[in-house]
Amino acid sequence: MTVNASEKLASLARSALSEMEATEAIGRSWLEAPVSNGATPAHNVVICGAGLSGLGIAFGLRRRGVRGVIVLDENPRGAEGPWVTSARMKTLRSPKHLAGLDFGIPSLTARAWYEAAFGDDSWQSLGKIGRHEWMDYLTWYRDVTGAEVLNGTRLTGIRHKETLDGSLLELDIEDGSGSRRMLCRRLVLATGMEGCGGPHVPSLVADLPRSTWSHSCECRDCGFLKDKSVVVLGASTSGFDWAVAALEAGAARVTMLGRSRSLPRTEVLDWSNFPGFLVGYADLPDEMRWAFARRYFTLKPPPTQDQFDRAIQHPNFELRLGCPVIAATYGSDRLELETASGQITADHLLLGTGYELDLARRPELAALTEGMVLWRDRLTWPDETALDRQIGAHPYLGPAFEFTSNSPEHAWINRVHLFNGGALPSLGPISNGVTGIKYGLPRIVDGVVKALFAEESGRFLSELAGYCHAHFDPRGRDKTNDNGEEA
Repeated sequence: MTVNASEKLASLARSALSEMEATEAIGRSWLEAPVSNGATPAHNVVICGAGLSGLGIAFGLRRRGVRGVIVLDENPRGAEGPWVTSARMKTLRSPKHLAGLDFGIPSLTARAWYEAAFGDDSWQSLGKIGRHEWMDYLTWYRDVTGAEVLNGTRLTGIRHKETLDGSLLELDIEDGSGSRRMLCRRLVLATGMEGCGGPHVPSLVADLPRSTWSHSCECRDCGFLKDKSVVVLGASTSGFDWAVAALEAGAARVTMLGRSRSLPRTEVLDWSNFPGFLVGYADLPDEMRWAFARRYFTLKPPPTQDQFDRAIQHPNFELRLGCPVIAATYGSDRLELETASGQITADHLLLGTGYELDLARRPELAALTEGMVLWRDRLTWPDETALDRQIGAHPYLGPAFEFTSNSPEHAWINRVHLFNGGALPSLGPISNGVTGIKYGLPRIVDGVVKALFAEESGRFLSELAGYCHAHFDPRGRDKTNDNGEEA
């Protein structure tokens, strides 16, 4: 970045702070953090994940006057989220004009940052924001909004703990110095695509030697694919990202196998991105939300036009649709794949098979799964399909993304809020990417604030009962005291 760009970004940061002051964007602090117990730090809110969502929630809570908020992320600074790690596309998939992180502060928008970094006219000629530039924007946003982030820190466990300060969550965390604990009133899991399970690895692939395949969630330099014969499993967005990365790394041949006979063409997020749906979905009856979720999940996202065009321009790229893999074996340093269209040999297999929802795979959720309500506990269908079972495995969340408990003994789990794709059937597509975050952030922030105030309402009522600050001086003519009593 040039010196001039650095100066413009510094000036933009000052403008953002000025706009925050002018619009009363930073609320009055009203809630002190719980008292730390010896070496165990205590916070009002812990946010797991310092990516797009986690940083937005942290700023939203600061706007509402909540202090004692800390964000954890297992990755180093500047590598949070997938943008410069596992992501392989050149740009974001979402349109450049989408906002939300800014909370209405113009100088905090991605557009303002981009124009400061690359010139006043740069935005007009931009198609979509590059993923590396997006990461730079998020890092700048983090600094300007004052998020307190502990990088290199991983959440490994959650449990309930009664203390002198009341009911809290006790968290197990790991960092470079080992394992330790942390207390908090509320926990937000802004854990991205893997937050409710993990990468989907087909069973026939899982039986192969681990060195023979790579999943799109991995952060790998594709240089090892040079001169190799590669098979991409899955004709999805991540599959095409893999294909382009392999081709541009010099792979000798790339064959993509897709189970469907045609590529999807409809991007459901384009239809759903309107206020009525994104604001109103969460308040619909269960049956209506289920119906929307069923349709939503049937519309698989298509590859971006850019990635598709870049893949098919290579003469050594082959796309085979309607071609599932039936069996896979490994021998003599080669993979042998039996497919619906015949045998294929390859040096390496790249998985664009996405992620699966499996709460049991997440160690931090282990103590919650027994006590949480799932969608299958709310609705059942006489002719249940595989899609119904998929939706039914999602947690049934409350209006502030909180887990709901199935018994009084597990009531504490409503202190944990799930802000990722696992919330989609409950609250709609407002916590799984850039598109709906404008509506998701205010909902979770205000929900957490309401919960924190409700817990402390008795203390505030006592404070109000004793409140007698004088705002008016009657100049000796009034003979009552501040409580309206005779002096």
